[in-house]
Amino acid sequence: MRQGAVGAGVLGGAYATLQLLGRRAGSTARERAARLPGDDLVRDPQLVMDHARTVRVGPEVVWPWLCQMGWHLGGYYTPRWVDRLMFPDNWASLDRIDPRLVRDLQVGDVVPDGPPGTAWFRVVLVEPPHLLVLRSTTHLPPGWGRRLGARITWTWTLRLTPRPGSSTRVHLRVRGRTEPWWLTALYVATIVPADFVMSSGMLRGLGERAEALRAPRVSGRKPLRQEPYLDADEDVGPTGP
Repeated sequence: MRQGAVGAGVLGGAYATLQLLGRRAGSTARERAARLPGDDLVRDPQLVMDHARTVRVGPEVVWPWLCQMGWHLGGYYTPRWVDRLMFPDNWASLDRIDPRLVRDLQVGDVVPDGPPGTAWFRVVLVEPPHLLVLRSTTHLPPGWGRRLGARITWTWTLRLTPRPGSSTRVHLRVRGRTEPWWLTALYVATIVPADFVMSSGMLRGLGERAEALRAPRVSGRKPLRQEPYLDADEDVGPTGP
C-alpha cells in the first residue's frame, strides 16, 4: 500500500514537472512575459508554451533553416527517435541547407505539418531574418471538426534576436485555443508535456545545425507545391469569446 502511494506520488510529481517544462523550458521570465507579434491571433489561449535557446551564429545564419522547414521538406529538426516514434511517415530532418527548399516566405505561404490536406500552417507575418509567425486551424484528428464540433486555433511565433558575440536568441512561443471543453482537457493533458520534448528538441536541433556551418547541399527533395492546400476551408478565425 505504501509502495503504491509512493509510486503514485513519484509519477504525479514527474507529470507535474513535465507540465511545467512543457510550458517554459529554456525561456526566461522576461521572455514569457513579453508581448510578441502574433499573440493577438489567439484570444484567451488555454495553452501557452515558451521555449528558447541561444545559438552561436547570427540571425541571418539561422533564418534559412526556418525557410526550408516543414513536412517532407527540411523537417522540423527534432530528434530522429522522436520522428520515428511519433511521425513515422515523415522524412528525417535535413542536416544541411538545401538551396532548392529555402523559400522566400511570404504571407499566405504554407508550411506543411503532415501529408497534403491534413495539417499545415499559414504564414501570417514574416520579417526576415528576425520574425516568423505561423497560424493553423487544421491540427485536429481527421473528422473531429465535422463530426464532433472540435475547433483549434494554433500559432507559432519564432523570434530571432541578435546577441553580442554574433549569437542569436531563438524564442518559440506556441499559443492555442480549443473547443469544446473535452478537447481542451485532452490537449492540455497531452500536448503540453509533449511540447517539452518536441520544442526543446527542435530548438536544439536547429541550433546544432546552424552552428555546424555545413556547406549547402541539394537533397533531392522536391520544393513544396501550394495547390493541395488551397481548397481547404481553414480560415475560421480565432476561437473564443
